[in-house]
Amino acid sequence: MIDADIDAASLRSQLSEALGATVVDITVLHDGLNLSLSISTATENKAYVFRQPNRFRETDGFIDVQQEYCVLDRLQETPVPPPRPVLLGAETSVLADPFLIMTYVDGESVPLGSRLPERLRDPDARQRFGEIVIDTLADLHAVDVQPFTDVCRRRPPEDQLEEAIGRMEAATATTGHEPPGVQKVVDWLRTNLPTDSETTLCHGDFRPANILFSDDASPTVSGVLDWETAFLGDPLSELGYLLLRWRDRGDPTLPVEEIATRHPDTDVSETLSGNDAPGFAPFAVRPGSPTRQELVARYEGRTGRAFEHERFYRTLAAFVLAAVWEDIYRQQVESGSAAEWEPRIEYMLLVADSIASGEYPL
Repeated sequence: MIDADIDAASLRSQLSEALGATVVDITVLHDGLNLSLSISTATENKAYVFRQPNRFRETDGFIDVQQEYCVLDRLQETPVPPPRPVLLGAETSVLADPFLIMTYVDGESVPLGSRLPERLRDPDARQRFGEIVIDTLADLHAVDVQPFTDVCRRRPPEDQLEEAIGRMEAATATTGHEPPGVQKVVDWLRTNLPTDSETTLCHGDFRPANILFSDDASPTVSGVLDWETAFLGDPLSELGYLLLRWRDRGDPTLPVEEIATRHPDTDVSETLSGNDAPGFAPFAVRPGSPTRQELVARYEGRTGRAFEHERFYRTLAAFVLAAVWEDIYRQQVESGSAAEWEPRIEYMLLVADSIASGEYPL
């Protein structure tokens, strides 16, 4: 079933013509940042995914659909396995905006906040899972940047920081939310900005939710998805983003009492405490899963790149994530459907401050 606003029969007809195969079924996979549809055809082993942007594509940090098509196409000859782009579509009588169609890739992702699939819940499998995640990131950062220079913007750490600051300021101007600690984190990041950095191809949202894993007991990566945030930038900022999401058995319990006082109608102690706090991977604390330090050591060994200024990169990741969440909250306020975003934004800023101060260890 697809969205009620879309004429399903007309869409099937137009996609059948575009793909040269009879489309027999269209199913909504996601309808958030992008509208993603699974397309089944009458031809055996011919299935596709349709993606059309819903929001944010005009903001800093995102590339357009044509650029995303080019990124997918140029990744085909690299060790990183993306879907294969099939069709870049313009406006049609059914679809008002450009869209992208790519091959369907079999595999299972692991969204943040969820457990690993049952087949991966023993210590050896958890270790293998963590290793292939970090190995895939290392492979990505070894890709030749030259083919991507005309489709991906260079965004060094200073640009990422200033874009996040601007995003936070613009969003809070609409939401009226005044998250405590923003200026303290911003001041620390500006003071501790690295003076130089490398440039590699970066995914922009690299985490297990955007990786497809094969369905056997010793998984391999069958695909890396969602390249709309691809950029050329400092690979350590992307490593910091992955490590931010990766819970560790020695992580401190952060004090959330002040957040609870500001938001008495939200069960802060339940939603922001421990391994199930929003934005984190709870499975990473289970026996066998590599620690953050072990992930760093493996990344350094594969790339020959030292993870210097680690507190800066992890703090930057937390601040960028808080700014993204504030922007999502802004959109919900504008649409009249605002959810309980304020506590989690404030919690992520607390994480940022704790990393910056050294209270939240690597």
